[in-house]
Amino acid sequence: MLHTIQNHVLTVSAHSLGAQLSSIRAHNTEYLWQGDPNIWPDQALIIFPYVARLTQEQYRFQGRTYSLPIHGFAKDSEFAFSQESPQAMAFSLCDSPETRRAYPFPFRFTVSYRVEENCLRQGFAVENPGPSDMFFGLGGHPGFRVPLEEGLAFEDYRVELSPEAGPVQVGFTPQHFLNGQDRPFPLDGGVLPLSHSLFDEDAIVLREAGCWARLYSPRGARAVAVDFPGFPYLGLWHSPKTRAPYVCIEPWCSLPSRQDVVEDLSTQPGLLSLPAGETLRREIIFTFD
Repeated sequence: MLHTIQNHVLTVSAHSLGAQLSSIRAHNTEYLWQGDPNIWPDQALIIFPYVARLTQEQYRFQGRTYSLPIHGFAKDSEFAFSQESPQAMAFSLCDSPETRRAYPFPFRFTVSYRVEENCLRQGFAVENPGPSDMFFGLGGHPGFRVPLEEGLAFEDYRVELSPEAGPVQVGFTPQHFLNGQDRPFPLDGGVLPLSHSLFDEDAIVLREAGCWARLYSPRGARAVAVDFPGFPYLGLWHSPKTRAPYVCIEPWCSLPSRQDVVEDLSTQPGLLSLPAGETLRREIIFTFD
């Protein structure tokens, strides 16, 4: 089911299926990619409890082997909805017999949305009601229309990173798993000019990318800024080897598995670990000009 919040600037809609955004409108402009089954049918996936791919779609934990699809199961799950106010809403997902077959942890996962002036705050809360540590990944996967205005082209746009960024590109194999061969990612004055060929080998994943990115065109008035404190990785993506009219700006808290390694969830480097009885919170803030 579709749910909507709004203020005098923004109107934002999201589905209870996957807690996925479906529309972000401001300044007489639709900012969110509207999906296309021939290119990429989704719009703004929520990534939980694993980011990207597992070798053979499998992992191990306490001597057992489990299976998870790319980006986990939250994207395909029906969330419970609550309306906090005309400007705020939340979606929650709890463990069930079905989730425990794929992921053996009790949890409560809440995704919230709040509009404030021209900003959209997307909150994540992961609660561990279980008796022991919980291991997981978390991330956002929103796609934004490019171009955002008539008369502009995809190649007119840039992604600018915050001044403190010294980005390093995370190395991936052709099969999209980690290869350990990270390398500096050069920018021209802190800016990455967009071209469709950038994504011919799939996503560009950066570490040390600061905590802020901005999608804009020097020739246009419309732009999207993404603040992602607490997310150590940033993915940039559109469907490989296409001329897809969107780009995803994806804050991640962890990385996929290593090539040919069926990871143990308790020892995989970089996964989040949450002690029993505690809650982890993260927030992504989108600003629309």
